[in-house]
Amino acid sequence: MHPMLNMAIKAARSAGQIIMRHHDRLERLTVESKGLKDYVSEVDRMAENEIIRTLRAAYPNHGFLGEESGAQAGDEYVWIIDPLDGTTNFLHGFPHFGVSIALKHKDRLEQAVVFDPSRNELFTASRGNGAQLNDRRIRVSHITDLEHALLGAGFPFRSHDYIEPWINTLREFMLTTSGIRRPGSASLDLAYVACGRYEGFWEIGLKPWDIAAGVLLVQEAGGLVSDFASEQNYLESGNIIAANPKIFAEILRRIQPHLPPELLR
Repeated sequence: MHPMLNMAIKAARSAGQIIMRHHDRLERLTVESKGLKDYVSEVDRMAENEIIRTLRAAYPNHGFLGEESGAQAGDEYVWIIDPLDGTTNFLHGFPHFGVSIALKHKDRLEQAVVFDPSRNELFTASRGNGAQLNDRRIRVSHITDLEHALLGAGFPFRSHDYIEPWINTLREFMLTTSGIRRPGSASLDLAYVACGRYEGFWEIGLKPWDIAAGVLLVQEAGGLVSDFASEQNYLESGNIIAANPKIFAEILRRIQPHLPPELLR
């Protein structure tokens, strides 16, 4: 296992311990609103501080991009961190949330960890070396048609600008797939595509820390990832489709007619 991946695993597990220590003390937590339906708790901040502390001790010259602390300049390596992806779930005692850590070197994702502390599921990937769940190799699903596909989705909760286009895509897939799930953690949604629990996933308006680790998991598990224009600008736009190769093109084909032009550029 790559030493940088090992260090990311150590950081993710430490953050997971912090999260789970507070899971049964939710009424005592300090919670703030960052925007519409977007919350941060003291647990988010403690977990992110622990991740950065662990990684900086090993790699003092690396940069960081954290959901709570923002960008911190460094060399050509940047750690992209979501310390608690699914904060709303966590605050409601809904056991579906994760720690997401990715390492980008220049413009390429190299290492990825998504850790679900409530299920003790550790998803990992290194570029060129495949993806794993708890040290077992994982691959995307082999389902070949939408009719038998289970898809994950995310609501465009940070903005209401694209509610109608999103509802139209939801209607499209409700009529043509086996089902849709929206549990509320994009990093875990992408991990589920990587291990074959979902055949595909789409969402509008995410942030780099929501998806960076999950993207590499999907790619290393044999899946495809793009934005809605079939380009590779998902980290910049936040618009993403991920799926197994057998149904990726069909998902993209069915989504595109429902989207406004600015989402297809």
